Amino acid sequence: MSETAPNPSPALSKPPAAEPDPRRWKALVFIALAQLMVVLDATIVNIALPSAQQDLGISDGNRQWVITAYALAFGGLLLFGGRIADLWGRKRTFVTGLVGFAAASALGGAATGEAMMLGARALQGVFGALLAPAALSLLAVMFTEAKERAKAFGIYGAIAGGGGAVGLILGGFLTEYLDWRWTFYVNVPFAIIAAAGAYFVIREPAGSRNRSPLDIPGVILSTLGLVALVYGFTRAESEGWSDSVTIGMFVASAVLLLAFVAVEARVKSPLLPLRVLTERNRGGVYLSLGLAVIGMFGVFLFLTYYLQVVQGYSPVKTGFAFLPMVAGMITGSTQIGARLMTRVQPRLLMGPGFLVGALGMLLLTQMKIDSSYPALILPALLLLGLGLGTAFMPAMSLATHGVEARDAGVASAMVNTSQQVGGAIGTALLNTVAASATTAYLTAHAADATTPAAQQLLQAQAMVDGYSSAIWWAVGILVVASAIALTFVNAGHQGGAGEVTGSAKDGEAAADEVKVPVVAH
Repeated sequence: MSETAPNPSPALSKPPAAEPDPRRWKALVFIALAQLMVVLDATIVNIALPSAQQDLGISDGNRQWVITAYALAFGGLLLFGGRIADLWGRKRTFVTGLVGFAAASALGGAATGEAMMLGARALQGVFGALLAPAALSLLAVMFTEAKERAKAFGIYGAIAGGGGAVGLILGGFLTEYLDWRWTFYVNVPFAIIAAAGAYFVIREPAGSRNRSPLDIPGVILSTLGLVALVYGFTRAESEGWSDSVTIGMFVASAVLLLAFVAVEARVKSPLLPLRVLTERNRGGVYLSLGLAVIGMFGVFLFLTYYLQVVQGYSPVKTGFAFLPMVAGMITGSTQIGARLMTRVQPRLLMGPGFLVGALGMLLLTQMKIDSSYPALILPALLLLGLGLGTAFMPAMSLATHGVEARDAGVASAMVNTSQQVGGAIGTALLNTVAASATTAYLTAHAADATTPAAQQLLQAQAMVDGYSSAIWWAVGILVVASAIALTFVNAGHQGGAGEVTGSAKDGEAAADEVKVPVVAH
C-alpha cells in the first residue's frame, strides 16, 4: 500500500465467506428506479422550460439558470457525495438523497416565482449528488459474482444511457397534455417508492464503510474547482469563449483542481485517493465515458432541434422518435454487454461499441431539410443506442470493479463526474460549432435569398448545416473515446469474483489495490 493510504482492516485482508444478500435483486429494482429518476431529470425539464419561463416570469437572461443551477450543484458536489456515502453508509446516503430529491422536486413543481424555482433546482442538484454515487456504489458492493454483476450492471447501464431519451418522451407528454409542473411532480412518486423499497430491502455488506475523517480542504477545493469548470463551459455557450468571466472560470478551475490534486497526494485520508484515478483501467473508463457523453449530448440537443424546428414534430412525437435509441441501448447493454462481459476483455466491448455509435453519428451528418425518418434517422439512432449501450455497460462495471470497499462511493462519483463534465463540455462546444457553421452558411448564401420564402428556406438549411457540422465533431470525439478505451483499458474479462484480472501487472496502483477482491467487503 502507498504511504498515504490508511492500512486495510483485517476484514479487508481476510475476506469472510459471507453469503450474498438474497434480497439484492429486489434492491436492484429500487436502485434502478432511483437512477432512472436522476437521468430523466437531466432532460425532462428542458422540454418544460419554455412553459415554466412564461408562467413564472423568468427573463431570457436568467432562463439558463434553471438548467445551470442544477448542473452546478450536482457536478460540484458529486465527489463530496461519493465520500459521504463511504463514510456515512451507502444505504443511508441513498435514502436521504431520495427523500431530499422528492422534497426539492415538489418545491420546484409548486414554484411561484423565479427565486423559488432556481432554489428548488439547486436543491435537486445537491440531493442528486448524494443519490447518484450511492446508487452505483451499492451495486458495486452488493453484486460481486461475475455473471450476476454483469446482469446488474447491464440493467444499470441501459438506464444510465437511455434514460435521457425517456425523459424527452415523458417531458413532452407531461408538458403537452398536463402541465409543466408535472415534470417536477413526477419525481415524487419515483423517489418515495425507491426510498421505501431501499429502506426495507437493501442490506449494505458489513465492513464496507470508510471510517476515516473527512478531508475538508479536499471537499472545498474539489467543489469550487468543479463548479468553476461546469460554469465556465455553461457560460461559454451563452457568452462566448472569449468572454472574460468564461476565461476567468477556466483559469480558476485549473488552479483549484491542481491544488486539489496536490492536497490529495499529501493528506492521510484524501477525499479522492489518487490510487482510484491512476489505475489505468479506471482512468481509461473515466476519460472515454466523459467523451462519449459529449457525443451523446450532441444527438439529444441537435436532433431535438432538428425534429421540432425543421421537421415540425410536436414535443411528444419528438420524444417517441428517440425510442429506437432506447431500444438499442437496452439491447446493447443487457443482451450484448452483459452476456459477453464475463467472456471477453472490456476494451473489446467498449472500443467497438464507441465505433458503432460513431457510425450512427456519421449517418446523422447526412441530414437534409427533408430527410426521411425511417431511411436515415431510425437506423442512425439504432446504431448509436446499440453501440453506446454495449460500451457503457462494461465501462460502468469496470469503474468500480476491484476497487476497495472504502473507496467505492468516490469511485462511483467519478463516473458521474466524468459524465456531468462531459455533458457541460458537449453542450457548450457543440453549440458553438453549430452556431458558427450556421452563421457562415447564412453569410455565404445570403445573396441567393431574395424573397421571404427563400429566406425562410435558407434559415432552415443553415440550421441543418450547423447541426451536421457539430455532429461531425461528435463523430470524431466518439472515435477518440474508442481509441482511449482500446489503449488504456487492459483488464481481463470480469470472470472472477470481483478481481480486475490482467491489470495487476501494468500499473503501480494495481499492486496495492486491484488485487483486493470485492467479495471481501
